[in-house]
Amino acid sequence: MTYDLVVVGGGIFGLSVAKAALGQGMKIALLEKNTIASGASRGLVGALMPHVPNRWNDKKQFQLDALTELSDIVTELEAATGLSVGYSRAGRLIPLYTEHKLAHALSRVEESKVHWNSEKTGFTFNVVKETPYNDWLTPEAAPLGIIWDTLAARANPRLVSTGLKALLETQIDIMEHTEFLGFDEETSTVTLDNGATLTADRIVLSAGYEGFGRLSEMAGKTIGMGEKGQSLLLEYKTDRPLPVIYDDGIYVVSHANGTVAIGSTSEKEWATAEPVEKDIQAMLSKAIGFCPALKGAPIIDRWAGIRPRCKKRDPLVGLVPGTKKTWVATGGFKISYAISHRIAACLMQEMFPEKGKPIHLPESFKPAYHFD
Repeated sequence: MTYDLVVVGGGIFGLSVAKAALGQGMKIALLEKNTIASGASRGLVGALMPHVPNRWNDKKQFQLDALTELSDIVTELEAATGLSVGYSRAGRLIPLYTEHKLAHALSRVEESKVHWNSEKTGFTFNVVKETPYNDWLTPEAAPLGIIWDTLAARANPRLVSTGLKALLETQIDIMEHTEFLGFDEETSTVTLDNGATLTADRIVLSAGYEGFGRLSEMAGKTIGMGEKGQSLLLEYKTDRPLPVIYDDGIYVVSHANGTVAIGSTSEKEWATAEPVEKDIQAMLSKAIGFCPALKGAPIIDRWAGIRPRCKKRDPLVGLVPGTKKTWVATGGFKISYAISHRIAACLMQEMFPEKGKPIHLPESFKPAYHFD
């Protein structure tokens, strides 16, 4: 079979690249060694968070723009598939309990009005004494006040991936349980683990943390590594949308399907890729400390996965240095679901610069920055 594009990896970046390429009229094959969104993209949390509005830079602007346009992206996906992805502009609450945290938050309020263009967008970052959600974030956890931002959102990661797969599977060739072995640019030959070959004009490497080995070989240096994350899911029904709570590295996310996700850890070293019960219980205990309404809620799922993190932290997107037909989109780490559509759009922009509205890609996202 002959394709315009072969995408390697069926996580959120690979799915988003395939969707964007479909919009360019390309014939596409998507290769996934396991099943679609079976790795890091199968997480539970789904917190779609903006950067704190200080020391503003183009990376923070990129994520802000991605979050701002996400509502329209979701609306289009849900209309095309008839499937909900559990998206809501729920907002975020962060408890303040030290003078340092309070001072830091207060100094960001005015900056947010400028960088978030609050007057036009309506998105705000404020410090308040109380919110309508005292039965959610307990006031005892926030003696000095609460950061309340209205830009933050949430979506159900597994439903997003399911929606994207449903959109794509009738229009492209999705090949699950098919491992990519290599690409010969001279002959345009893609080699698969089952002995078959494909012909492709170009490929995009989006294979998560496992793809870093190949990229590091091409660069002659370490490009990225895997970092373990763990989370859990509780059964918890509520009659109204609730904002995301964030404190001390832990998110609590109330989803639309009667569940609450808690997570996640960030572990550079791990002995197992499976969930570790003491870590799960530690997260749950910490979450109950600032959200006591969750006490007694049954755990219905536990998750662990290895997320792709570039050595230089920022995502990696563009033409791989020293190649003509090999592109890459990886390294989203914790923010992949918030920015994947915009990363994919930037990749298509680089492939087809004569088409579409220009999108600024931060220099720290480009291969030259990572491979240098």
